[in-house]
Amino acid sequence: MRDFLSTARTRLRRAADGDADSDDVGAGSERDDDPVSTGDAAATEAGAVVTDGGTAAGGDGFRDRLNERFGEDFTESAPFWLPPFLLVGLFVYGAIAWNFVISLTDYKGFVGPDYSDLDFEMYVRAVNDSGVIDATVNTFLLVVGFTTVALAVGLVLAILIDRNIRFENTFRTIYLLPMSLSFVVTAQFWLWMYNFNNGVVNIALGTVGIGPVDWIGNSSLVLWAVVFALVWQFSGYTMVVYLAGLRAIPTEHYEAARVDGASTLKMYWRVIIPQLKGSTISAAIVLMVFALKAFDFLYSLVSGYRPPNGADILATKMVREAYSTNNWAYASAIAIILFLMALSIIGPYLYYEYNQGNL
Repeated sequence: MRDFLSTARTRLRRAADGDADSDDVGAGSERDDDPVSTGDAAATEAGAVVTDGGTAAGGDGFRDRLNERFGEDFTESAPFWLPPFLLVGLFVYGAIAWNFVISLTDYKGFVGPDYSDLDFEMYVRAVNDSGVIDATVNTFLLVVGFTTVALAVGLVLAILIDRNIRFENTFRTIYLLPMSLSFVVTAQFWLWMYNFNNGVVNIALGTVGIGPVDWIGNSSLVLWAVVFALVWQFSGYTMVVYLAGLRAIPTEHYEAARVDGASTLKMYWRVIIPQLKGSTISAAIVLMVFALKAFDFLYSLVSGYRPPNGADILATKMVREAYSTNNWAYASAIAIILFLMALSIIGPYLYYEYNQGNL
């Protein structure tokens, strides 16, 4: 408002000066000798600080500095983003920080934690615990195996559907449908499929003279049986992500590769797949996060905290330590290890997006 009044005043003075000049050119010396009006006009035109009767019109200095540092609408948009920011900070990152503090105590049983004696004893115990080491290896194999196979299957399905086949929407819906199921339904479904006596998998293998195979009871096979079930559930998701990436590639790239004499396999390997880098990274991050959340699947598979031998992961180990043996501090240390694994996946992705200007 002050700027508007100052600008209006300046324009009125200019208009008055113009009238005076037209009436009496020689009498204009009086206006030219007025330093105040001349200074106001010059300052207004230069966009500098405007004065109005000796009162500064620069606005709230602290608010201006915040807007200058974080964006011009930082303070105006604060009522919208600040409440959820504080809630997430308190109930998510505050809970993680509290869990870390508990992991530094000797909290066990039904006696409260003693915060006066903090150390890294639980982390040293976890490093020397063969159960935690096996669970960490199983978690790593589950994340890498599941993500790699799901990406490969999804890419093949996307390339096949992108060939303008008939009933494309029907196939796309069929492949994507398993993702809508919860881990509980998927676990019970594959528990029946893997049944030793009358499971569909063993019946199918029996027709070619293989089996029956104890998929759940064999410690060397159960982890890969879990990976296969998760791939069945989430390969449709990767198919949709890759299909969107393929549809975004200009047709000229396909035509240029064919003009250069590239075969279909070489065209996809040298030209098309390198352009799916963004789709691959996005899908891989989501799949890895789902793999770290496989606790629901394993819990539903055996209806308990103890998964089959060979399929124990950090999440099941953590819950078992917390709720079966009441080792709260030790379970908190395992939870922090699992959080660091998730952070090692999400952190580089966020850094990549930041460098791309997407954050």
